[in-house]
Amino acid sequence: MRKRIISPELGRPTTTQEAWLDLNKIASVELTSEDPVFPIESALSSGDNQGWRAAEAGVQTIRLVFDQPQSLRRISLVFEETEIKRTQEFTLSWSPDRGNSFQEIVRQQWNFSLPDATRETENYAVQLSKVTFLDLTIEPDKENRKARASLRSLRVA
Repeated sequence: MRKRIISPELGRPTTTQEAWLDLNKIASVELTSEDPVFPIESALSSGDNQGWRAAEAGVQTIRLVFDQPQSLRRISLVFEETEIKRTQEFTLSWSPDRGNSFQEIVRQQWNFSLPDATRETENYAVQLSKVTFLDLTIEPDKENRKARASLRSLRVA
C-alpha cells in the first residue's frame, strides 16, 4: 500500500465554481440567433443569471471557439423551461481540428412538463484533449417546432 500525508488544504476537493474555465478569456462564441434580452454571455458567465434564449424558433447552435486547444474534464449544461410543455433534444460535440471533423459526446432528449419537470441539469465527465470547438445543438421542440431554444448555463472545466 502506498500512502502519503497531505496538507488539509490539498485534501479538500475544489468547488465546482473554482474549477470552471473563464470562457471570456479563452474563447469566442458563435451562435445561430440570440434574443437581445437573453444574451449568450448570461449563460456562459458565473453566477445565477437568466441565461440565453434564441431569437427565433427552430434548431439552434452555440459554438465555443477556443483561442488555444483545450483539455476538458467536465461539461455542465442547465436547461430551464417554465412556459410550455415540450420535448427537447440536444447534441454536444467537439472538434480537435477547427471544425474539419466533429465527434459526438452525447445526444439526449428531455421532456419539459410543467410544473414538475422544468429544469434539466446534465454533468458530464469527459477526457478530451486538443479541443478547438465545442458545439451545442438544440432542437427545442421535437413535436411542433415552434418553441425557442434556451440555455440557463454552460460551463466547462
